[in-house]
Amino acid sequence: GMGDALATFFEARTVSDCKKANQVGGRTTISALALAQLCYETLLSDGPAALEANRQTVVTPALERLIEANTLLSGLGFESGGLATAHSVHNGLTTVPETHAFMHGEKVAFGLLTQLVLEGKPSSLIREVQYFCRAVGLPIHLGQLGIHELTAENLDTISGRASAPGETCHNEPFEVTPKLLADAIIAADA
Repeated sequence: GMGDALATFFEARTVSDCKKANQVGGRTTISALALAQLCYETLLSDGPAALEANRQTVVTPALERLIEANTLLSGLGFESGGLATAHSVHNGLTTVPETHAFMHGEKVAFGLLTQLVLEGKPSSLIREVQYFCRAVGLPIHLGQLGIHELTAENLDTISGRASAPGETCHNEPFEVTPKLLADAIIAADA
């Protein structure tokens, strides 16, 4: 669940900044943004320790806080905040058979890196997200999602599905085309 929750704050902020509809058709609320930010902060502070507790099959305060972040904070944050490119890239990745063995959150985590590149976020922020992903075993490149060689056909399929009409990448403050998204995917993969 950490990969899915990781995108919550960034997607909600994009939707809010663009004044687009959230997942229930309304506007992003200030409480949704606050919960989404707390979700991100909790992941960064407790994610690695919670993962280790889970591996040891013990319940610790870090694990309990992370469960709350993954379920309550992320759930309310995305529903009342909204989704953007991270989840669109997930949807695109599902069209490639090599990714079928991977979980939703793993694909969303790579989708978040793509979103951050697409939005031109500072490299320091992208590195922070990459560092977290590495610390908890989330993918930071397509090879870690089973795509060891990104063919032009696969890239077209992924970016085409991810930017289809009705996809949440259209919650960005600019027009997202298949070409723009393909470039962001290649850059995020690199």
